Amino acid sequence: MKESVVADFVGRVHTSAIADEDPVRGRVLLSQRRLVLATADARTTIPLSAVFDVVVGTVPGELQSFFSDSVTLAYDDGDGRQTALVEGEPDAMDRFTRVLFKTLLRDVTVTVRHPETVGGRVTDAPARTAKVSLSSGSIGFVGRSESFSVDLSAVIDYDRTSRTLAGARRPALLFRHVSDGRTVTSIAAVPDERTLNVLGRYLRLEYGEVQAEVEDLDPTAEQLEVLVSIYSAGGEAPIADVVTGDATRTSMILEDLRESGLVADGEGGAALTRKGQMVVTTYLESVNA
Repeated sequence: MKESVVADFVGRVHTSAIADEDPVRGRVLLSQRRLVLATADARTTIPLSAVFDVVVGTVPGELQSFFSDSVTLAYDDGDGRQTALVEGEPDAMDRFTRVLFKTLLRDVTVTVRHPETVGGRVTDAPARTAKVSLSSGSIGFVGRSESFSVDLSAVIDYDRTSRTLAGARRPALLFRHVSDGRTVTSIAAVPDERTLNVLGRYLRLEYGEVQAEVEDLDPTAEQLEVLVSIYSAGGEAPIADVVTGDATRTSMILEDLRESGLVADGEGGAALTRKGQMVVTTYLESVNA
């Protein structure tokens, strides 16, 4: 059966078959089974089943006129681990990245528990089998009786772990995301480490950019106290419930948090933004480490 090509463009590539240390102009062909990188002097064919990791490097907007976006694939060629680099213009690389992940995770079946926790409260959600389904900016888990999807822009954290679901212990991805102002934790047990790597990288596509902004923040102890107070209330709370001392002082702190994009006005009071959720998660992890 003839393979259908799902991506075909000209960019800059580098593989072990290229003598030059820098990426060179080449054609990028992606089918449902393999990736072919062809230059004037070399041709590298990578079976997608051999790819075990994908790293996406996105250039900040102000630098896009000087540099290209890139995707690095790690794969096993039978003799050892190799890497291949693809560079291109942002629009072309965005399309290639989405199609690449969609192709790598095609027909992958996982066992999911959703939600495992809501606002820190453990639920009694059962484990279900589901197919991974990717679309632009989101990841879906399609089951026979129930399905759900998560926007990448809502993901605030994820952990690689292992879990026993449906009687089998397997590698698993535990990821936290914001839904209706609350932090929701879901878990997906996957078939192997390869799938764990690729699925984790996909969840990180947009999460990584915001995480870099969070790491540059340096909230005060008072600000953290207010953020944790809102988080403990489920991600949104009336102003009266987050007052930790002087009401005027708390109002000033909330205003500073709004200006930093960590808190917004919700229907029921002060609500953590995605960035605010990530600050609290990072703080709690450092306390519990």
